[in-house]
Amino acid sequence: MRAVEVHRHPQPPRSHRMQPLARLPIFFELKGKQAIVAGNGTPVAWKAELLSAAGANVEIFAEHPCEELCALAAQAPRASLALRHRRWQLEDFAGAALAVGGFEDEADAEQFTGAARAAGVPVNVIDRPAYCDFSFGAIVNRSPLVIGISTDGAAPVFAQAIRAKLEAMLPRGFSRWAEAARRWRRTVQSSALSPAARRRFWQLFTAFAVNHPGHEPTQSDFDALFGKTNEQSPEAGTVTLVGAGPGDPELLTLRALRALQSAEIILIDDLVAPEILDFARREAKKMLVGKNGHGGACKQDEINTLMIALAKAGRRVVRLKGGDPLIFARATEEIAACHTAGIPVEIIPGISAAQGAAARLGVPLTQRRDVRRLQYVTGHDVHGRLPEDIDWASLADPAATTVVYMPKKTIGELAARAIAEGLSPDMPAIAVAAATRPEEMIVAGTVSDIAARLGALAPSGPVLVFIGRVFQGVAAAVAPSCEVESARAAKVEEG
Repeated sequence: MRAVEVHRHPQPPRSHRMQPLARLPIFFELKGKQAIVAGNGTPVAWKAELLSAAGANVEIFAEHPCEELCALAAQAPRASLALRHRRWQLEDFAGAALAVGGFEDEADAEQFTGAARAAGVPVNVIDRPAYCDFSFGAIVNRSPLVIGISTDGAAPVFAQAIRAKLEAMLPRGFSRWAEAARRWRRTVQSSALSPAARRRFWQLFTAFAVNHPGHEPTQSDFDALFGKTNEQSPEAGTVTLVGAGPGDPELLTLRALRALQSAEIILIDDLVAPEILDFARREAKKMLVGKNGHGGACKQDEINTLMIALAKAGRRVVRLKGGDPLIFARATEEIAACHTAGIPVEIIPGISAAQGAAARLGVPLTQRRDVRRLQYVTGHDVHGRLPEDIDWASLADPAATTVVYMPKKTIGELAARAIAEGLSPDMPAIAVAAATRPEEMIVAGTVSDIAARLGALAPSGPVLVFIGRVFQGVAAAVAPSCEVESARAAKVEEG
């Protein structure tokens, strides 16, 4: 019977742009606005200092202010700060943008919150979440670059630890570069540069700032960056082939992360884990152009045409592929299409599915004395059948480790042929489905029975089959659990 080809058009992935948030991070403009602070003690003084540093005109109400409050009133960080030696009153909330209180007595906290809300003023009561309309997170200050960190009150110490790590990672010189960006933005926006060229300017700016954080930005720096922007055609788009890795988002490389965060269009394979897209720009358009070999698929020519058309329109296109883009991922056609069209193409390698799966198994794929060759083999040809031109002598070599990609339909035929060519039927074989992902499944056996074991479980997601004596110990350890799973699957089928 002739297979029926199902044609599939590029489409956006069915996923939410934003996962649920415990809190919405908002950066409040307070310059010249009034803020009310009531209460006493060091925490109250700290919140008043934050509000003043953000430009608010702060009024503090404390009948018997502590030493910290008095010292703060004598020398405010930025805007005016007035210390009132009395209790707050209802009329004090008039015209206020924010209100912050610190009270030991819950009745005082409830009364202060009620008064603020009645006046339409957002309120925060320190260490009393039930009386808070907003919260203060841990802050990394490289103003105008400011980072806020919140755990929704679940783990303040954890938030402080993250803040400390970010403080160490972010040079203080970033503050100067962020300020330079604010000075230069109006000039760039009012220039004759196209939107694509303006994005190019800010990409050059960012690259220079990250590499020279201690440098004091000058007008000559602006002129040099602006000149480099004009050196390229404002309408020139690019294509970047990006390896998304086997699935675990933490295995994404830094270069891949930066590419995702600068992309305007992302063309996505079915084998890419959905969590990877969380690292992309929210504004980026995402399109599924899946080619998984089972069911509907976009034609390669169609993908090439779309990719080139978008790049010619001046868009920064990322072609996102599972694993490494240069291993069984049809990169040859896409690179050739870009070269033919005169489109710049960059390749960002990813951790291959084989590497990710082997790492999870804890097994090196080579051994210095006994296993000196590692070979990757595709399980099917362009027609979905077992390839006829496999080097069977190499596959049967006991000193080699073989990784079979896309083997679901053909692993039984491949194993039988390899055994006929001299591979031992008892050679360990491990199938790994959805490697490095939460739903990862490991099926252990030998070359002679791996097809039956894999077929009994029928795992979803991408599958690899490893063949080689380096997996001898793994097969013994994993086999019992696989047998339990097989029995469970059989029982469900019978029921």
